[in-house]
Amino acid sequence: MGLVSNEQVEAARIEADSTGEGVVDTLAAKKTVRSADVARARAAQAGAEFVNLGEMRLTDEVIKSVPRHIAKRFNVVPVYKEGDAIKVALSDPSDLDTIDGLQHALNTQVEMLVASPEDIEAAIGQYYGVRDDAVGKMIQDITEGEVEIGRFGGGGGTDDQSVVEADAPIIKLVNTMIVEAFKMRASDIHLEPLAGRFRVRYRIDGMLHEMKSPPKRLQAAIISRLKIMSDMSIAEKRIPQDGRIQASVGGKTIDLRVSCVPTNHGESIVMRILDKEGLRLGLAELGFFTDDQQTFERLIGLPDGILLVTGPTGSGKTTTLYSCLNFINRPDRKIITVEDPVEYVLSGINQVQVNDEIGLSFAAALRSMLRQAPNVVMLGEIRDLETATIAINASLTGHLVFSTLHTNDAPSAVTRLIDIGVKPFLVASSTRALMAQRLVRKVCKRCGATYAPTDTELRALSIDSNAAQSATFKRGKGCQDCNKTGYRGRFGIFEIFVIDDEARKLIYEKVSATVLRARAREMGMRTLREDGSRKVVAGLTTPEEVIRATVMDLD
Repeated sequence: MGLVSNEQVEAARIEADSTGEGVVDTLAAKKTVRSADVARARAAQAGAEFVNLGEMRLTDEVIKSVPRHIAKRFNVVPVYKEGDAIKVALSDPSDLDTIDGLQHALNTQVEMLVASPEDIEAAIGQYYGVRDDAVGKMIQDITEGEVEIGRFGGGGGTDDQSVVEADAPIIKLVNTMIVEAFKMRASDIHLEPLAGRFRVRYRIDGMLHEMKSPPKRLQAAIISRLKIMSDMSIAEKRIPQDGRIQASVGGKTIDLRVSCVPTNHGESIVMRILDKEGLRLGLAELGFFTDDQQTFERLIGLPDGILLVTGPTGSGKTTTLYSCLNFINRPDRKIITVEDPVEYVLSGINQVQVNDEIGLSFAAALRSMLRQAPNVVMLGEIRDLETATIAINASLTGHLVFSTLHTNDAPSAVTRLIDIGVKPFLVASSTRALMAQRLVRKVCKRCGATYAPTDTELRALSIDSNAAQSATFKRGKGCQDCNKTGYRGRFGIFEIFVIDDEARKLIYEKVSATVLRARAREMGMRTLREDGSRKVVAGLTTPEEVIRATVMDLD
């Protein structure tokens, strides 16, 4: 936009005299000058700092420092919090009444920053939820036919034909959430009833991000719609329920695993998005470096024994097991899995869904499937002594068994098996390898740039100065591709403990996990943090990510 002419200024002055508005406001309203430029000029005139809210990612802690009703009443956005002082962005730095009113309402010191009115309005919508009159626009954002919803049969829900025409906007709003979450690569959609609002959050690359929230008054209608879609009973609101939704988004078929739990302020719903077509099952995509991948490929090619993958919930264990099965899936091998639930359907593999209601438990299914003469068995999780015993007996009778355990590191899996009652000699003779894993976020390829890490980061990851000089440290600046986070996608860091004869002897002697871990380190096992450090040095992730994911790793 060019310079403003004298004629434009004069016309604006005449109009301003008649309306009582300022000349600058009149020019901005007529779009003769950009509102961002006006805000910059006002900031310079008032000696205040101008901020571009569209390029910033505000933290939950900062947003919570100014309640939603206060932010909307004064039309401000909190940007920084330093001790008891809060820095807020507003559009008119000459409006001292707003600053005084904020200090009185918040009972704290308020410092002034300046931002454009459009940025402030967008930020309030993003961080505090859309206004009631914006719901219509939110609903209209989805085009007809962009999403098609189906249902998994067998539930106790209400038929869609009972949905009256007045519910159509709610249907579109719910479909919009699903489409938006899928396009943003979210793994979960969280709908959480709170005291004064209905919060919507998406989990993207393992981190929760708060999104535009519908008005509280639509809470009951949205929850009822989701319960209908997932074949839950809309009449039952006192007990937890589970269901599934099948959807076609942009020609892709996705499944949503739905969980509904009653809370103090209503029913909370979490939808896990399972993208059947988007799952990459190659070992290379998991995040292995070449040496670890070769070791892992050799282990999953063994004819018998148990290979256990450990880690907390959400660390990618199931994806790793699916990748193993996909790698060894050949016509000359019979592979059977027992899962709860079956998340992804794999071609050429027999998959059994656990159903405790009819007595088809992990143990019962595993016991029966061994009569099917499989070569490879995948057990979703070893949960108790009965399941562990059957799995170990299967491995000792010529089957290769894959399963998972919830332990913090690889050597602790041995202690866990013994704790639940498995005899040490059975653990020692059946276990071939133990692998712990965590997921860390990848540096965004589009905005990633090299930087110099601090001495504290280098010490935390045990990276010496010589290695640091030849390394490529990268950090994302934040762009549209990564939603301003600097990260896009995730991969694994691993700790692989291959059981040798000396380790078997230690297991048989029931040594502690600490002694077993020391032996594993002597054999060359890299800890999770050490593997993460290698990937930081290669510029794949950042020190913060590895430190966050390996906070329990003391080695």
